[in-house]
Amino acid sequence: MPRESTPVVLVADDQADVREALRLLLKSEGLACVGVPGPGEALEALRRREFACALIDGNYSRDTTSGEEGLELLENLRQQAPDVPVVVMTAWGNVPLTVQAMRRGAADFIEKPWDNARLMGVLRAQIALSESVRKQRRLEAENALLRDSAQDELIAESPAMRRVLAMVERIAPSDANVLVLGENGTGKGVIAQYLHQRSARAAQSLVKVNMGGIAESVFESEMFGHVRGAYTDAKSERIGRFELADGGTLFLDEVGNVPASQQPKLLRVLEDGEFERLGSSHTQHVNVRLVSATNADLHVEVAAGRFRRDLLYRLNTFEVALPSLRDRVEDILPLARAFLARSARRYGRTSLQLAPSAERALRAWRWPGNVRELQHLMERAALLAEHDQVSASALSFGAPQDAGHDLDSMTLEQAEAWLVKRSLERFDGNLQHAADALGITRQSLYRRMEKHALRDVSGDADAD
Repeated sequence: MPRESTPVVLVADDQADVREALRLLLKSEGLACVGVPGPGEALEALRRREFACALIDGNYSRDTTSGEEGLELLENLRQQAPDVPVVVMTAWGNVPLTVQAMRRGAADFIEKPWDNARLMGVLRAQIALSESVRKQRRLEAENALLRDSAQDELIAESPAMRRVLAMVERIAPSDANVLVLGENGTGKGVIAQYLHQRSARAAQSLVKVNMGGIAESVFESEMFGHVRGAYTDAKSERIGRFELADGGTLFLDEVGNVPASQQPKLLRVLEDGEFERLGSSHTQHVNVRLVSATNADLHVEVAAGRFRRDLLYRLNTFEVALPSLRDRVEDILPLARAFLARSARRYGRTSLQLAPSAERALRAWRWPGNVRELQHLMERAALLAEHDQVSASALSFGAPQDAGHDLDSMTLEQAEAWLVKRSLERFDGNLQHAADALGITRQSLYRRMEKHALRDVSGDADAD
């Protein structure tokens, strides 16, 4: 089975020996091949999977001389998969058929008997062009999604977030490298998208890499690519992330996880824009704008000898520190409403709204998972809410934080809410027992439940 990254060529020819010869040639050149004997089988193969290119004969068993069957197949292929380039094979000197094929949308033509070098040159050129078109369309679609996402997530009503966005707006148009700092879930990736979209590179690629997910043994191949034969399983060339991001922006998430042995190689490409694919001596040049992110303190990592100081200086021309969600309380409800509206559109529940009890509960929660936690909470609410008004009881908060570990960092209001909720759970909703355990009257318990939007499981109290 070909690897996912191996380009696959659809070959349509009614001669089995021709299909086999092409299969062997393409395999030797690092390409995969699916061979079929006729037009019907070619169209069926195209319905089942994606192809990088199609190579079709001009004549088949129904009509072996005019080329009409091949031209009909060409038109059907172009209609069914307009992004797949079609190369037509014609008999030597059949100029009229070649002209007709080009007029009807053929990307190029090959004369039979073919020259291997000419054939591979045509196929590689068409595959590269097709991938470039697909890449541009993917980029346009991703940018549209990123704009929608950023519009929701870059809400800045809090002073802390307004300061961050003011700085980002100033540095975005430059090519300066940016290091984004913050806890998990604070939106570091969103800031990277925002920087890219407001830069002169916005029309080019934004390539994202999770550095924590790359094993040290494949670091060079992932980041710089490799040539065919660079190691045992390298059956075809691979383009690395730096090359993919050439002219655009490269986002290195969790950059603190770059292995120490690989940091000098990363430093080199950041200093002079040069690298070699693994297994090649040919030096390549790239022009990328680097945005990095981490929740680690890289200055501490430098002091401990785990991160190079000169690499840090290359990464942090500007540092952007994102506040946690608990430090930007003014943004909680606007963000929640935006996330709920987005999920409601996705699941066809556009009339969903937050009840007052839900809003109070959202403001009281400490958000250990930050904006990402809020986003997921709103998506679950859009799916699970039984009514159009999402109440506090419909919000699936995480398990209560352990008092022994987190009570000291809670505000008085948060600690009270936690203790009341814990007491109600402990006594299965028995209000009198819960009140006695808390040392307050039943009426006082009611007032605190209403204040913190805690539902009375016995059904005695009203809930929004």
